Amino acid sequence: MEVTRIGIREFRENLATYLESRTPVAITRHGTTIGVYVPTQPKPSQADLEALRVAGEKMRELIAAAGTGEEDLVTDFKRLRRERRARKN
Repeated sequence: MEVTRIGIREFRENLATYLESRTPVAITRHGTTIGVYVPTQPKPSQADLEALRVAGEKMRELIAAAGTGEEDLVTDFKRLRRERRARKN
């Protein structure tokens, strides 16, 4: 994650811009970091939540159409993770 370094004066003068940004900012005084502003994650919009609900519903339909269940998917996922980790080592 990239952190922007700015002076305290610039931070104060452009505070609204930095508060709306999603980029962390290291605040400096005479070149020394005196603080870091880390923005929080934005609250999901109603449209985002609805899209997530629709995607979940489609996923359930695909799982049912494939004739499998959540337990099978979890088992396959765990197996794939073990295999991937084994390849890295």
